[in-house]
Amino acid sequence: MAHNNTARSRDLLHGSLGDKIILFVLPLAATGILQQLFNAVDIAVIGRFVGKNAMAAVGSNSPIIGLLINLFVGISLGANVVIARLIGQKDEKGVNRAVHTAIVVAVLSGLAAAVFGEIIVAPLLHFMGVPPEVYGMALLYMRIYLAGMPVILLYNFEAAIFRSHGDTRTPLLCLTTSGLVNVVLNVFFVVALGMTVDGVALATVLSNLISSVLMFGILTRKEGMLRVEPGKLRVDGRILVEIFRIGIPAGIQSMIFSLANMSVQSSVNSLGADIMAASSAAQNLEIFSYYVVNSFGQACTTFVGQNYGAGNEKRCRRSILLCLLQGELCTLVMITLILIFAKPLLSIFTRDPVVIEYGTVRMRIIMVSHLLSLFIEVVSGAMRGFGQSLVPALISLIGICGIRILWVTLIFSRFQTFSVLMAVYPVSLGITAVIVTVSYLMRRSRIFAELEQKLEEASESLG
Repeated sequence: MAHNNTARSRDLLHGSLGDKIILFVLPLAATGILQQLFNAVDIAVIGRFVGKNAMAAVGSNSPIIGLLINLFVGISLGANVVIARLIGQKDEKGVNRAVHTAIVVAVLSGLAAAVFGEIIVAPLLHFMGVPPEVYGMALLYMRIYLAGMPVILLYNFEAAIFRSHGDTRTPLLCLTTSGLVNVVLNVFFVVALGMTVDGVALATVLSNLISSVLMFGILTRKEGMLRVEPGKLRVDGRILVEIFRIGIPAGIQSMIFSLANMSVQSSVNSLGADIMAASSAAQNLEIFSYYVVNSFGQACTTFVGQNYGAGNEKRCRRSILLCLLQGELCTLVMITLILIFAKPLLSIFTRDPVVIEYGTVRMRIIMVSHLLSLFIEVVSGAMRGFGQSLVPALISLIGICGIRILWVTLIFSRFQTFSVLMAVYPVSLGITAVIVTVSYLMRRSRIFAELEQKLEEASESLG
């Protein structure tokens, strides 16, 4: 009976939608939150046992890590969409070719990201104005982290394969196992062996290796169209082109956030180590609510992708509406809970009252902005599900990156306070949310007209 219930919850093409979206989102959000909890342990161990400069060093790397990873994670979203649409079309052979293609792309992308990252990381840290007392540790952390990119990206692509089939629980279980190992290794390397940021980075890489190996093992033993056979690991050219067509714009859209945040982080760095440490600690709490936002965006991509592949316009429309409504409610609850306990949560990372106060200021501004982020994530996710990935990427380039750079250049340069700098988030997200929503509404009729035409052509060919 439990197996039948699980199978029904993963059938995104039939039955009720509201409960299936929640069942999809909860493990996905929990995966992100759990991953961030383990990252927070990294920061907490560093902050408690090494010092705030080391904590600032790890935090200052966040925009660079996002820049390097997000392009390839975006490509994994392309794999998610392609596999989901093939599932909707009931093309089992196509699904299996796409799964094997995704695995190969993950490993090759990881190697490329590692090499590219090692080349650019030192100039990027200089560009961001990382202070001399922080720079050495920041560079050491990144060197080790980058060496683990192949297994980090393999985990993300494997998770995308499971998500495309409606399974968000397996990645959660694998991450839980590897995350617990990460906590143990953090304490062992830093507390027992006396390592600093290098111990935290090494623990992160080893835990990602464990999660990616666990998921690969499950895929090799899985029955049906998602089964991975090492002898079949090769790239299908047509599927690769489609993954890149959808995934690269999605990755660029994510990279834009990171590029814009690098500009903001450079300004944060100019305000001193206290504010750098405060931002580092606050980011580890803010992202809990962002993972809820992002999970509804990914849910919308998967539900729309499968139902668009199956030619079901009504379920596509309803999936978008439910992701928006349920997403706003869940995000509001998460934001409220975190802000109520903001200062006690920040004190986990540091006892410095100045750092805690600045962290609270940042959280109040940015976390409320996540209600605006939800519109961007869900509407962009829907457009990716339809195969329209380039438009939201271009909108984000203008609305997110452009506005943030202009704000830092024109506004913050005149009023150099932390609150003025943080105000860039609600301003840029609000404008972008309006533009991306209007763009979708303008293109919606054409998208569904194309779907009807495809259905008619398919019906005529069968007739």
